[in-house]
Amino acid sequence: MTLTLSRRAFIGSAGALGSVALAGDLKAVDAVAEPLPVAAVVTTYTRNSHADVILGKILAGWRQDGGAGPALRLVSLYVDQVGAGDLSADLAKQYGFKRTQSIAEAVTLGKATLPVAGVISIGEHGDYPLTEVTQQRQYPRRRFFDEIVAAMQRCGTFAPIFNDKHLGYRWQDAKHMYDTSAQHQIPLLAGSSLPVAWRYPAKLLPPESVIDEALVIGYGGHEAYGFHALEALQSIVERRRGGETGVAAVTTLRGQQILEAAGQGRWSVDLLRAAAASAEQKMKPLEQHVNEGSALFVIEYRDGMRAAVAMLQGFGETFAAACRLRGEAQPFRAWFRLEYERPYGHFEHLVRAIESML
Repeated sequence: MTLTLSRRAFIGSAGALGSVALAGDLKAVDAVAEPLPVAAVVTTYTRNSHADVILGKILAGWRQDGGAGPALRLVSLYVDQVGAGDLSADLAKQYGFKRTQSIAEAVTLGKATLPVAGVISIGEHGDYPLTEVTQQRQYPRRRFFDEIVAAMQRCGTFAPIFNDKHLGYRWQDAKHMYDTSAQHQIPLLAGSSLPVAWRYPAKLLPPESVIDEALVIGYGGHEAYGFHALEALQSIVERRRGGETGVAAVTTLRGQQILEAAGQGRWSVDLLRAAAASAEQKMKPLEQHVNEGSALFVIEYRDGMRAAVAMLQGFGETFAAACRLRGEAQPFRAWFRLEYERPYGHFEHLVRAIESML
């Protein structure tokens, strides 16, 4: 098998695969004139779905208004569930890409050699069953991945794959996808738009920082949005001295357990207050932010650092972080700012990361 590598000489190494760069770091891609052909495999394609706010920027520009956009060209699209509000048929007529009846056809266009520079897989939104115990939406991200890889394998060539958000709703799927990409040396980028969203203040963690403890505020569903909060956390803490050393344990606390753990010092209310303040949110007494639907993820790292993701009430649609740095009196703080209306501009910088990988 052969591997399709980047046609952008400045990318160079696998470091481009991490989705943790700030938005401005990816601007240089605009200089590339020749658009690369890409295929897409999505669960649904409706207005403001992830398919729309990602692929729409390839079709219609960064602001989805016909202006400048990435040097990518959508040539084929497979939609797993076509229902009310589907945009794909009209968009195919408008922009000339092929709507296919299978994932294999989207990847290969029926050709013996691979005709695309990469594949964008978006398993988000749609009518899929929930897991019985944890009530997680069973998006077919592994199925999409496996069929994409199988099609590439038949062509004898592998190209980069982007997987929107986390790899799967269960560990076995994620591990399988990682192992398969490593086996075939497939560049695999996956993740949230949070690491490349705007940050206020616009600064990075100081070099050689030692983080003793960190906390991120999130909101919404514990899986769908908790993942965004975890990605925001990692985009900061992985820059600490020595880089990421691995996670030793993760514990999920709910309701009253959150209050008890705060009293025991297992997570920092002071960092919660600092993170809230960075996002211009006023902290109330802790018990007013906690109910039975609340969750807090306590993360213990192998190097001794501790972190928490607080999915609590009363902070609005906020993603914000605070870190206690060794030797510093004031915490490092960051507010992850998103555009909460069309065209959801923070996805622009995720598309830039995809573009830089190809």
